[in-house]
Amino acid sequence: MALHETVTDGVATITMDNPPVNALGIADTYGLATLLDGYGNRNDVRAVVLTAEGRGFCAGVDIKEIQAMDIDGGHLGLVEANRSCAEAFRAVYECAVPVVAAVNGFCLGTGIGLVGNADVIVAAKGVGFGLPEVDNGALGAATHLMRLVPVHRARWMLYSCEPASAEELHGYGSVLRVVSADDLAASAAEVAATIASKDGSVIRAAKASMNGIDPVDVRTSYRFEQGFTFELNLLGRGDEARAAFLRGERDPNAAAD
Repeated sequence: MALHETVTDGVATITMDNPPVNALGIADTYGLATLLDGYGNRNDVRAVVLTAEGRGFCAGVDIKEIQAMDIDGGHLGLVEANRSCAEAFRAVYECAVPVVAAVNGFCLGTGIGLVGNADVIVAAKGVGFGLPEVDNGALGAATHLMRLVPVHRARWMLYSCEPASAEELHGYGSVLRVVSADDLAASAAEVAATIASKDGSVIRAAKASMNGIDPVDVRTSYRFEQGFTFELNLLGRGDEARAAFLRGERDPNAAAD
């Protein structure tokens, strides 16, 4: 498993660790959802920190895994990758307690879905947040990108595949703090500790109340986006993009949802 969990003083820390770029496989993506859902029955957890080891927070799904599963011409790998992403994003959003995302290096594709559904975001200086989906023959997580940047900025980011910096997102208010990479873990822990110091029942009610007044149904809108990914695959565009990745013709940090 590429996931490690610790619980200390009311804070559960989940660390993604799948070198070289933290591209999450299907089992680990489902596993992340299971961990987050489990906190609904754990009164000892009042906040969660979602973080990563290595070069970056998350580069997306594991394209090599998808292609290996789809070698017979089917699309089981793609379907399961999409389902697992939907479950993980849902689980972050619906986690019974607030989720603090601690983002290092880069945050692409699946990473945007996870971070965009988090309650609080702390990022290292210079982190790039982006959706390379158009270059990958896929679509998805614009739902979550629009929780991080204004709508017209999100449109340009989707069409151009250009990332935005942590500093820019801090200016929008979606990133709470931008700190040095060395201070990221401590800063996220401090934020989570502030939440964990509150009454657990009240914090859970506060999280549920915020979700209840959210103007966007993130589950439905994300699955709507994913429908276009399936259409593109029927047209062969997704297959072409994943094959190009495996031939080394695309940036290994780029990943699709």
